[in-house]
Amino acid sequence: MSITIAPLAEVHADEVLAIYQAGIDEGDATFETTAPTWKAFEAAKLPEHRFAAVGHEGKVLGWVAASTVSDRCAYAGVVEHSVYVHPAARGRGVAQALLRSLIGSTESAGIWTIQSGVFPENRASLALHQRVGFRVIGTRERIGRHHGVWRDVVLLERRSAAVT
Repeated sequence: MSITIAPLAEVHADEVLAIYQAGIDEGDATFETTAPTWKAFEAAKLPEHRFAAVGHEGKVLGWVAASTVSDRCAYAGVVEHSVYVHPAARGRGVAQALLRSLIGSTESAGIWTIQSGVFPENRASLALHQRVGFRVIGTRERIGRHHGVWRDVVLLERRSAAVT
């Protein structure tokens, strides 16, 4: 599959939010129940660490974006991320390409840790993250309710070998 990784911009908004909503609707991607507005999405994500995977016809196949975890200066080098791929584009290396772009941008910016929380039922996401160097830190048991059901979240992180 031919894809281009590009900075995520407003031109991608409708497709990005539709992909996000598709992941939400599947039930094992996030505690969110609806995708945010583009304005809210954009405000929550770091502009220099968000990318779209664009197919040869200009269609967005997936996206990745990072957010700060804290405004405390001790955590200046730590971000959390989300990665979503259109259901029809899964299993083709899109998410891996997006994560590699995120890793490159964060390391260039001096960020030493990328973290994420994944539902344990989302085995594909857990395997993907481990393929690109994330490790499981632990499980946050019954951390939140999702559609009335308590859910666990597996905490993953990737420590940069390049940023010390």
